[in-house]
Amino acid sequence: MKKFLMVCACLAISAQAIAQDSPVKFSGYLETYYGYDFNKPQNHNRPAFIYSHNRHNEVNLNIGYLKGSFDNDRVRANLAIMAGTYANSNMAAEEGVLKNIYEANAGVKLGKAHAIWLDAGVLPSHIGFESAVSKDCWALTRNIGSENTPYFETGARLSYKSADDKWAMAILYLNGWQRIARVNESSKPAGGLQISYSANDITLNYSNYLGKEGADSTGLTRFYNNFYGIFKLTEQFGITLGFDYGRQQKIKGSTEYNDIYSVVGLARYAFTDQWALAARAEYYSDPGGVMISPAAENGFKTRGYSVNLDYAPMDNALLRLEGKVYAAADKQFMRKENAVKHNALLTASIAVSF
Repeated sequence: MKKFLMVCACLAISAQAIAQDSPVKFSGYLETYYGYDFNKPQNHNRPAFIYSHNRHNEVNLNIGYLKGSFDNDRVRANLAIMAGTYANSNMAAEEGVLKNIYEANAGVKLGKAHAIWLDAGVLPSHIGFESAVSKDCWALTRNIGSENTPYFETGARLSYKSADDKWAMAILYLNGWQRIARVNESSKPAGGLQISYSANDITLNYSNYLGKEGADSTGLTRFYNNFYGIFKLTEQFGITLGFDYGRQQKIKGSTEYNDIYSVVGLARYAFTDQWALAARAEYYSDPGGVMISPAAENGFKTRGYSVNLDYAPMDNALLRLEGKVYAAADKQFMRKENAVKHNALLTASIAVSF
């Protein structure tokens, strides 16, 4: 009996070691939420510029995905299939099963001596410091700038990381602004650049995007720039600062442009390994209605403030509660049948990764 138990223990340890060394990995993520919009929209949809956690007065799935990965240091691939209200909102322009793809890409390392990779497929966005995975972000919900820049992109990415892991750079060839399938009657590719520096608990990043939006006959040139810095000042306290500036032609061939500005600041303090508090202030200006269709004559100009409390009962689980207020320069929001300048939101979520 003792020999049998010893054999079983050895087999279990061996299986665990093989699994750890295997180039194939499986993982998943699931986040449920309850949101309450104090403007009480009858269709249960939060304001149209919100794409994550965007349902009112109901318990729902924001995003859940299963992911398989392969990486043997020379070749890598990722495939993740998703569902949730995030998928419904952000993939509305895609057809068929493309609506359920969270990530699907393959890459090859070019050369043995340097970390230069060529990846192609559906990739995570190179713009911004927030992602669709709320558990990895300091705030429960996304800021307006993150909601209205790509969460994902499709194309090819040539990337490099320095031997000391301080510098990372990437050049991208893209199908468009948050697109899997290219817009009908559009033959113009888009592109982007990313440069990032990380050292001494500081990360500095610049990313941009250049492309024609729409069909060839009406396509408008868009140039978007994203800057952010993440500063870990102590073991418990950190600050993130972000600034976006974008331009888009008013009409095809015009030398006149509409401008977009976004400024955001976050502060996070971890009381313990389990409890943390974060606060955010932001300002978003899109007077020409490039990203957000305005409900007022002067375009969309809105401030936002939020505070969230986090509790992590274990490393792979997070419970969060966030209060948020939007204050617009003009009457951008609807409360019953009346246009108002303010919108208050309350969101709670449970996120588990595995």
